[in-house]
Amino acid sequence: MEKLKLRLEELDSQASNDNLWQDNQKAQEILKERSKIKHEIESFSKLESDYNDSISLMKSAIDENDEEFFSEVKGELVKLEKLIKLKETESLFTGEADNNNCFLEIHSGAGGTESNDWTEMLMRMYTRWAEIYHNFKVEVVEKLDGDAVGIKSTTIKIIGEKAYGWAKSESGVHRLVRISPFDANGKRHTSFASVGVTPVIEDSIDIVVDEKDLKIDTYRASGAGGQHVNKTESAVRITHIPTGVVAQCQNGRSQHKNKDEALKLLKGRLYQIELEKKEQKMAEEYGKKCDIGWGSQIRSYVMHPYQMVKDLRTGHEVGNINSVFDGNIDCFIVSVLELK
Repeated sequence: MEKLKLRLEELDSQASNDNLWQDNQKAQEILKERSKIKHEIESFSKLESDYNDSISLMKSAIDENDEEFFSEVKGELVKLEKLIKLKETESLFTGEADNNNCFLEIHSGAGGTESNDWTEMLMRMYTRWAEIYHNFKVEVVEKLDGDAVGIKSTTIKIIGEKAYGWAKSESGVHRLVRISPFDANGKRHTSFASVGVTPVIEDSIDIVVDEKDLKIDTYRASGAGGQHVNKTESAVRITHIPTGVVAQCQNGRSQHKNKDEALKLLKGRLYQIELEKKEQKMAEEYGKKCDIGWGSQIRSYVMHPYQMVKDLRTGHEVGNINSVFDGNIDCFIVSVLELK
């Protein structure tokens, strides 16, 4: 907190400088950072004030032997403790893009119907996690339905303060073990899906994409079974020729909006690639083995013969699998952040 206050003093000094607007972009960056830090300090101060008030009220309830009032204050303290825990976790967000919105994409593995259904289950889990547990907004950027059930792949945009910081550790392969609802013989099946998280890149982060390095294709957005959902070629696919990275968007109403969103997604993926290169280099320098990106299995979800969700990076386990599927995954995220 002291570091934040010192930084705010520096930014206040820069913001009051008469020459501030000589560099318009730098001025906007200063004011934006100043606003964010000010909001952080005010949030911490309010939590501290509310906590101290609740402690005083609890002491009063004990002195007056008022059980009903004591129970009410205790409930408020529990809520405050959860908020404080969230703030403690967010203090671990030190990355350049951790405050940003993010894209989260899910791709089904081999297995057809089974994996497509698992991909749809994961999409529901992440949507509920974002909307219910963090009050984030979720937009579907792109979705390719399965031939029979579920989805082959999807990209969602999670909008909210520190969305990328919260979601970034979910990148990797997720494994499901269950008795298949699609197998008449009731056999146990294992399904895989890969999750990738990239930040929405803001102007303050320097990712240069040259127009001549881009191949832009337009096509008609398709629904289940290849049915066209509109008659115009509004869907956009952008390929970054030097790296082969591809990004696409089909859910916007106009080609212009889809192109803008696909370009944001592309920049996020290119940023993520550079970030992973840096992490790999650091891991090699410190002699650590580092599993990064899409290739590593990070979590298993077992529904049969027992129920257990286990994070393979930290060993954190949860037996209430239905709660996890309903979006209660912060415990896994926090365990990974604390490990780092």
